[in-house]
Amino acid sequence: MRTLCASTLVGEFFIVGFAGLVAMKDPGLSMGTVWTVCGIAMFLCVALCGMITRPGGVALGWALQIALVASGFFVPTMFFLGAVFAALWWASVHFGRKVDEAKARFAARAGRPDAA
Repeated sequence: MRTLCASTLVGEFFIVGFAGLVAMKDPGLSMGTVWTVCGIAMFLCVALCGMITRPGGVALGWALQIALVASGFFVPTMFFLGAVFAALWWASVHFGRKVDEAKARFAARAGRPDAA
């Protein structure tokens, strides 16, 4: 699960950066505000890559997905991109857990319960 989720988060890192470039062109938003919010979101993307398997890591990932979709109020394209990445996040978590379970079953059959 960690690899799939981290891959999604790395993609989101770049999308948030590009959304910041687009948001900078909005005269109603200050550059400092845009880059503070984008910087925090980009930092969370990177930090969550290492926190996926810890308790609450997936929940924080979902909170980030909600924030990305909500950023569509400032950059309308983010409604679509946020929804796409939320779907990718769901797929990463769902199929990542299935892969982890399959690895654990395979390791148990091989007599190595610690190799999950």
